[in-house]
Amino acid sequence: MIHIRKKERETPESMIRRFSRRVQQSGVLQSVRKHRFRLEEKSRLKRREEALYKVKIRKEIDRLKKLGRFDEESLREVRRRLNK
Repeated sequence: MIHIRKKERETPESMIRRFSRRVQQSGVLQSVRKHRFRLEEKSRLKRREEALYKVKIRKEIDRLKKLGRFDEESLREVRRRLNK
């Protein structure tokens, strides 16, 4: 955390300039920009659960398509049922 105190008889503009110089020198902005779009890796268990969920959904969709009863409403129903 960067702290700047106003010096005696210092204008707000010079204080802001001093603050921004301090921020640039600290490297905080560079590291934030570098990691801005990085996604956290999911744990192995989380990835496995998602994959199993997708397999279950796909099987159910294929079953409904074969029966000729697949539409958006049935898809919502399947997702709701599997999330319980």
